[in-house]
Amino acid sequence: MAAPPDNHHESRPNADELKALLNNSQKPAAEPTTGRGLEFLYDIPLQISVEVGRSKVLLRDLLKIGEGYVIELDKLAGEPLDLYINSRLIAHGEAVKVGDKFGIRLTDVVNTSDHINTIGR
Repeated sequence: MAAPPDNHHESRPNADELKALLNNSQKPAAEPTTGRGLEFLYDIPLQISVEVGRSKVLLRDLLKIGEGYVIELDKLAGEPLDLYINSRLIAHGEAVKVGDKFGIRLTDVVNTSDHINTIGR
C-alpha cells in the first residue's frame, strides 16, 4: 500500500500551470487561477553567464594556444555583452567594475513574453 501524500509539500505544477502562474504574476494584484504563488520557485538555483563574444577555431590552431595567444571574437569592442540564464539569452549589458570584481550593467532586457512562450520546449 502506498504511503499517503506528504501534506507539507505542494505538488509541482505542470508546464501549463507554470505558464499560467507566470502570466498571472505579470498582472498587478492578480491572484493566480491555480491558487498557488510563485514562492516555490524562489530557491531554484540558476546558472548565470555573460558572453563577451564567440569564435570558431580549427583543432590545429587550438593545439597552438598558449600564454599570450590572442583569439579574435565576433564582437567589436564596445558592443553589448550577452547575459544568459540557464543558456537562454535574457539581456544585454556593459561591463562594469564593482570593487575588485567585474559585473554587468543591464542595458536591454529581452522581452519576457518570449521566455514564457519557450517554457517546456
